Amino acid sequence: MAGFQDLKVWQEAHRLVLRVYEVTASFPDAERYGLVSQAQRAAVSIAANIAEGTKRNTGPDRARFYVIADTSLEEVRYYLILSRDLQYVTMGEYDILWEHAANVGRMLNGLLRSSRQ
Repeated sequence: MAGFQDLKVWQEAHRLVLRVYEVTASFPDAERYGLVSQAQRAAVSIAANIAEGTKRNTGPDRARFYVIADTSLEEVRYYLILSRDLQYVTMGEYDILWEHAANVGRMLNGLLRSSRQ
């Protein structure tokens, strides 16, 4: 069985984590323990729960971790909206991150469906 690193969805989620870290590095210092911390934590949770889910033995158990990853993805989406509205990111950065998150979501939904079969 391949490791979680071989899953395309994990690879995309990991790239999203790296982008979130990159973008939030330029946020105001006042956001370090607020929006920056929350956005980074939620992004990491997506990839971490995909990784953990791959080691579970049953479909329902795997699905539980993939649902948590999907929930964390929704949280990241909100933080993207907030970052845009606070003008911490440009519209170009927002659009790229939003599409990246949407791509992870599509892939994650496929993984979730397959784990429930």
